[in-house]
Amino acid sequence: MQTDWRDYIVSTPDVLRGKPPIKGTRIPVSLILGYLAAGNTAEEIIKEFPDLTEEQIAACLDYARDLSHSKLQRHYSTSS
Repeated sequence: MQTDWRDYIVSTPDVLRGKPPIKGTRIPVSLILGYLAAGNTAEEIIKEFPDLTEEQIAACLDYARDLSHSKLQRHYSTSS
């Protein structure tokens, strides 16, 4: 499932102290990533947060991938 995280995740300084939440919620991306890291499936997360969709959960992973990729690029470009 190809998901563009920008369709599902926003970050504004006045909401959750700038932590990016899932659009239209106060659920931070980091919370969903924590559930996934703990081994929970998308279905289990949706049971806990019934307003979420599989697309929103996939967007959290896509966001984390992009974030880690950009941090790695900056790291390698400054260390050479």
